Amino acid sequence: MSGHSKWANIQHRKGRQDAKRGKEFTKAAKEIIIAAKNGGDPAGNSRLRAAIAAAKAINLPKDKIEAAIRKGTGQDAGGDIMEINYEGYGPGGVAVIVETATDNRNRTVAEIRHLMSKGGGSMGESGCVSWKFERKGVIQFSKEKYTEDQLMEAALEAGADDLRDEGDVWEIQTAMGDFNAVREAFEAAGLEMLSAELNQVPQSMMELDLETARKLLRFIELLEDNDDVQNVYSDADISDDIMAQLED
Repeated sequence: MSGHSKWANIQHRKGRQDAKRGKEFTKAAKEIIIAAKNGGDPAGNSRLRAAIAAAKAINLPKDKIEAAIRKGTGQDAGGDIMEINYEGYGPGGVAVIVETATDNRNRTVAEIRHLMSKGGGSMGESGCVSWKFERKGVIQFSKEKYTEDQLMEAALEAGADDLRDEGDVWEIQTAMGDFNAVREAFEAAGLEMLSAELNQVPQSMMELDLETARKLLRFIELLEDNDDVQNVYSDADISDDIMAQLED
């Protein structure tokens, strides 16, 4: 399992749902703003289509979606947002990529550097760990709604690369270039997705012991609580046994 997926699971179980929902709304709106800079018509803007689909999946209200599009196209104020990625290392030398969306580059770089240091890691130079990751489409489905066979058949027809068991969810991965076509194929088939995003997927994993895993989850929590942070990815592999101990 990827560190990102497992973190999402443990974060949910720790009862952070309410705070997380507010964060998800902000994140989804920022992604729409950024996507809409390349055009406000979803029909001609695949990134905007994906951003709107992701926003609908978390029940972002329609008026919020429309407001974000207007900001992105420049019709309304508030669309001056930049995408900036930071790379570095977490506890135990885990490789970390932090994706941000910010209106103030200087503020964000200072805050991310501080949080990485506070959490027992460090910020690195651009390119120091990105080579360890591959940009892929990641689509998740509820295990309560769908069986592995149902999704496997649909995934093969849609052209997806891989179907994985990620604990509470089924996760399907696609090549970045195939992401929108695969997502739209699932929509056309009437399959309800929990999430559909372009993620940084590690090409290999670093297995962590209990103490390092505990420190890493605190490190990621510090970063994800920052308002400018959109996503945090790592190459950490936390075993089911250690995950169970962390949840106690």
